[in-house]
Amino acid sequence: MASSYLPVQHIYKEVILAEINKNSSGKVFYFDVNDQVADAEGTIASMKESANGFFIEMDPEASIRIDRIITLFGKPGPAYDAYDAFANACMDCSGGDE
Repeated sequence: MASSYLPVQHIYKEVILAEINKNSSGKVFYFDVNDQVADAEGTIASMKESANGFFIEMDPEASIRIDRIITLFGKPGPAYDAYDAFANACMDCSGGDE
């Protein structure tokens, strides 16, 4: 990962576990290793802890660090505020030649 794992509020882990228990399916938007918005679709098979933080394992084949999740099945995730700031950033503040 390009950045260090940032601890997330316990509520996000509870939401993930609830979605695992419901066998929910949907789309997850997240920041990838290049800090670009990416998405994965499917069901969450598990949530695992490693030396690099907590990850969700999705079927089919996606591993997403939970502190990088923007939305989980339409619900705001731990990185939602970072995405909001990212989306509201001025895309061309150079003034340009008009």
